[in-house]
Amino acid sequence: MKVEACFYLGYIAKAIGTKGELAFKLDVDSPSSYSKMDTVWVQLHPKDEDLVPFFPIKTELQPKGTLRISLEGIEDQAGSKNLVGKSLFLPLTELPELSGDQFYFHEIIGFEVEDAEYGKIGAVSKVLEYSTSNVLAVMQGEKEILIPISDETIDGLDREQKIVKVRCPEGLIDLYLES
Repeated sequence: MKVEACFYLGYIAKAIGTKGELAFKLDVDSPSSYSKMDTVWVQLHPKDEDLVPFFPIKTELQPKGTLRISLEGIEDQAGSKNLVGKSLFLPLTELPELSGDQFYFHEIIGFEVEDAEYGKIGAVSKVLEYSTSNVLAVMQGEKEILIPISDETIDGLDREQKIVKVRCPEGLIDLYLES
């Protein structure tokens, strides 16, 4: 399995006890949705494009998005410690389907962005994720326009037409196009 065919699930936070159990710190909205995985894909080295499958034997959801887990073939502390800090992935096909105005960042790449006042702006080239907020990077010709992703700016999503409808703060789009 390749990284580009997957989404980031979280990472292996620590080894637990002497029988190879691990704590997975899940970076998802609903950790309980992932407590019954058949396979989890692990990136053994940060730049690896190929992921390695591991098969959960027993899982138990813990507080704060942590999953206590036993993996097939990992039976002692030495084996589990080798996996600590590794990134976890699942195939994109295992993402729960969203409806309405909810979207996954990867799914809107290439969508046209249409502002309520300005009209069509351009296509989403990427989504920038920052600790304080997330931002749509929209290309209009050679110019990149950055639009914050918030309830105030995102007006809607039309999956069929591949359009993200936005309501940008006054002057934001002009700020990027004038420079």
